[in-house]
Amino acid sequence: MPGRRHDNRGAPPYARSLRVNEVLRQVLAEELERLSDADERLSMLTVTGVDAAPDLRQARVYLGSLSGEASEALSERRAHLQRAVGRQVRMKRTPLLTFEVDPAVEAGNRVEDVLRRLGEQG
Repeated sequence: MPGRRHDNRGAPPYARSLRVNEVLRQVLAEELERLSDADERLSMLTVTGVDAAPDLRQARVYLGSLSGEASEALSERRAHLQRAVGRQVRMKRTPLLTFEVDPAVEAGNRVEDVLRRLGEQG
């Protein structure tokens, strides 16, 4: 849930931060979709949220899943994605992007696994 994330200091996000995060999420999702046509490693990636630092120097991009190949492709395309953000969003700074698996998706997958195992036992 992008709206419920907090920055590293534990302060709640403000409306402006939430809007910036949502705009970044949309731009990156669209750009990744375009890039996936040329690079199969980027197909099937879903941007679930973005958490930009208050000073906009860095932004964590949360993905539904992240294989080793996709991680490598994102590292190779990071500069391109940052340029896309810089072109499409008027911001004082273009944040340095880092990519991570969304912890909420990981937790949901663990819950599904437990429920599946319980269903198999019963």
